[in-house]
Amino acid sequence: MAAMSDTPRPIAGVLDWPWLWPAARLALVSAYLIGGVQKLADFPGAIAEQAHFGLQPAALWAVAAIAVELIGSLLVVFNRLVWLGAGGLGVLTFVAMLTANDFWHMQGHDRFMALNAFFEHLGLIAGLVLVSVMSWRARRA
Repeated sequence: MAAMSDTPRPIAGVLDWPWLWPAARLALVSAYLIGGVQKLADFPGAIAEQAHFGLQPAALWAVAAIAVELIGSLLVVFNRLVWLGAGGLGVLTFVAMLTANDFWHMQGHDRFMALNAFFEHLGLIAGLVLVSVMSWRARRA
C-alpha cells in the first residue's frame, strides 16, 4: 500500500506492517477475551455480577455474556464474520453501559467516574464498528 503524501515515512512503514491489523483486532477484543475466560472460570461470580446489575435471570445473562465475549472475540481475531462478532460485542457493551454506568442516577465523584466509563464504552463500540467496516471493505476489495 502506498503511503499518502501527508504520512511520514516511518509512520507509513508501521501502517504497512503485515501484523498490525491482526494485532489491533486482538488488542480491541482483549478485555472481552479475558472477561469471558474469567467468567467461565468463576461462573458463580459471573452470575453474581449479572444479578448485581439487575439482569435476571442472572445465570442466563452470565451464559450469554460468556458466549458473546468468547465467540465474538474469536470471530474478530480470526477475521471471520467480523460484523457478527463485533456486533454482538457492541450490543453487550451497550447493555453494560446502560446498566453499570448509569451516571444519570449518580452525583459527585461516582457520577464523574460513571460518565467517563460510559463514554469510554461508547468509544469501544465505535472501534467495533470500525473493525467491521475495515474487514468488510478488505473483503470487497
